[in-house]
Amino acid sequence: MKTRGRIIAFLLLIVVFAASISTTAQSVVNDIKLGLDLQGGFEVLYQVEPLKKDGPKVSEEMVTDTTTALLNRINVLGVSEPNIQIEGDNRIRVQLAGVEDQESARELLSTQANLSFRDVEDNLMLDGSDLKEGGAKATFDEQGRPMVTLELKDPAKFAEVTQQISQKPVGTNLLVIWLDFEEGVDSFAAEASKEKPKFVSSPTVDERINSNSVQISGAFSVEETKDLSGVLNAGALPVKLTEIYSTSVGAQFGEQALKTTVFAALIGIALVALFMFLYYRLPGVVAMITLTVYVFLILLVFELINGVLTLPGIAAIVLGVGMAVDANIITYERIKEELRVGDSVKSAFKKGASSSFSAIFDANITSLIAAAVLFYFGTSSVKGFALMLIISILSSFITAVWGSRVLLGLLVNSGMFDGKPWLFGVKQSTIHSAEEKFDTLDLPTKFDRFDFVSSRKKFFTASITFIVIGVIILGIFRLNLGIDFSSGTRVEILSEDSLTKEELTTYLESIDQPSEDIVLSGDNQEIGVVRYKEEFSQQEINTLKSTIKEDYGADPNISTVSSTVGKELAKNALFALLFASIGIILYTAFRFEWRMGVAAIVSLLHDAFFMIAIFSILRLEVDITFIAAILTIVGYSINDTIVTFDRIRENMRRSKRIETEEDLAIIVNKSLRQTLGRSVNTVLTVVFVVAALLIFGSDSIRNFSIALLIGLISGTYSSIFIAAQLWFVLKKRELKKRGAIDVEEDESKRKWGTDEPVV
Repeated sequence: MKTRGRIIAFLLLIVVFAASISTTAQSVVNDIKLGLDLQGGFEVLYQVEPLKKDGPKVSEEMVTDTTTALLNRINVLGVSEPNIQIEGDNRIRVQLAGVEDQESARELLSTQANLSFRDVEDNLMLDGSDLKEGGAKATFDEQGRPMVTLELKDPAKFAEVTQQISQKPVGTNLLVIWLDFEEGVDSFAAEASKEKPKFVSSPTVDERINSNSVQISGAFSVEETKDLSGVLNAGALPVKLTEIYSTSVGAQFGEQALKTTVFAALIGIALVALFMFLYYRLPGVVAMITLTVYVFLILLVFELINGVLTLPGIAAIVLGVGMAVDANIITYERIKEELRVGDSVKSAFKKGASSSFSAIFDANITSLIAAAVLFYFGTSSVKGFALMLIISILSSFITAVWGSRVLLGLLVNSGMFDGKPWLFGVKQSTIHSAEEKFDTLDLPTKFDRFDFVSSRKKFFTASITFIVIGVIILGIFRLNLGIDFSSGTRVEILSEDSLTKEELTTYLESIDQPSEDIVLSGDNQEIGVVRYKEEFSQQEINTLKSTIKEDYGADPNISTVSSTVGKELAKNALFALLFASIGIILYTAFRFEWRMGVAAIVSLLHDAFFMIAIFSILRLEVDITFIAAILTIVGYSINDTIVTFDRIRENMRRSKRIETEEDLAIIVNKSLRQTLGRSVNTVLTVVFVVAALLIFGSDSIRNFSIALLIGLISGTYSSIFIAAQLWFVLKKRELKKRGAIDVEEDESKRKWGTDEPVV
């Protein structure tokens, strides 16, 4: 009965999961907000400045009022789910996804909306304070032409103004209506002869007008009158807004990026699931089930917190799949070890789940530290990536640790799989009998012929040599910094046909925007990436967008970063790496010992420099997502190192006393051999998903995927050949100093992670 009950419980849980996911997944996915890189739109970071140089300083209240005015204007646009945030140093970040007419939207946001009525000599006659709040309306004149009507506070004042204007000579009896007139810059005389003057209109006044409203008419479209009335009702901005960072994504780019990246994610997840099934059999099936729940859980949580999904966010989900599987692999490898020493399936499951928990817990905490630091210092899509990574880590802990153990526990404790170790990926020929009383720490491995410790100097020499070469290369070629760090403008042009550099060079010269920095990308080289050292103004961006769209049929992606923002991003990147390293070394020292913390950080710095050097050699562009990749690898690489250190600590406790350098070398070698299989398997699963992103994903995250792939390989290398070996060197010095190390005594005296006796 117990057997049948547990199998039924397992099947019922599967039915519940399947029913819950199948009936709600579509609505959850539909309700998730997509970022502008997935549906098009734009993002602008405004620096809030006083209206006049000698005007009052910008206060917190003024910034808040400006934010309110911007929100009112966004409501006029009818944009759903806008994202507007106040940032430090009097800045406002606005993100509008799904906006079709980006040019009009940006102009509407940045317009001061200071309405003024002047004569032809530019003397102020009336201003916005003479109008009733919310009194602007879009309507039509008698001929059916669109116009805007404004209600006046004092009709008598307007009558006096029109009386003065009407008495002027013919041709100068004009009431010029301005929006954002700049003293000393704008003038009617300069603008009147232009085809598109800056003033809104200049009606002729022949007589005194007694009215409580003003009509503004001109060559307006219906949409323009709605926008104008809306921005006037929203109120004039109390400050001046200067764009210091902006990025604009065409709808076609967003749609293409979403399709390719989702497809890449599905391929990556499918490869991981197939590997787990083929290698771990029954536990692999359980892992596939929990992976499905994991992905659904992430999307559900993200939808509940009203998060915005971006390209890096999808990458974080896929990367989280690899990290979730990592926890499964640690547990399953432990179960396999217990089965190999002759334990029953039930006993092996119980011991394996228990002994693997500390390594999984420590690995997840260190990854959380890196993700939290990235979230704190990140901006925009990088912050979204960090948030998704945090959710992924927490969700993977729930599904891979708790969920997998509940499901696998039901199957194992049913008794149906007793005496069937092959269902757990264990060959009968590798199993020792229980009578031999074999210990899991004495099991032979596929890597017993490797003596890692005796070869440590070769590893150190190889790494030092590469670092020296990397420093020389960096000194000569430097990094190919993207506009995130170097400032400037980046333009991506999407063509229906393949492009050539010569074609793009000629085209850019024909529109007076020549550039010597042109790179082609895409499967058929249909995307042209053009970089400029100059920061483009809003007007230049609008003109360039409309020209390229007209010629190529698709909105280009245009990003511009000021030198101020570029320097800040670089500074924040360094701070992020610094604080992540400090956090990890403190935690590692607390949970293990300070020597392991030092060894872990050295290996992490090794990984970071390795990625930087490779990017310099390959001349790949370094942007803000590169920093996200480094911090992700910092968190992932420490996982591998933590698992190795956890096994070293376990082997030391078993040895109880270490008297010679040979004893220490045996422990390190044995620990590395025992965890190497797990290291290979976990890096393989993550490589599957990263390779899928690299091959099938969007070009926008291609360099990000390359950085992750390089970091994964480097991280596995450093965990095995750098971190453990460096710890051996540091521990050997302690051994020489003390003569012998009594592990049990040190464990009882250890104070928050240091192995020194309490003073």
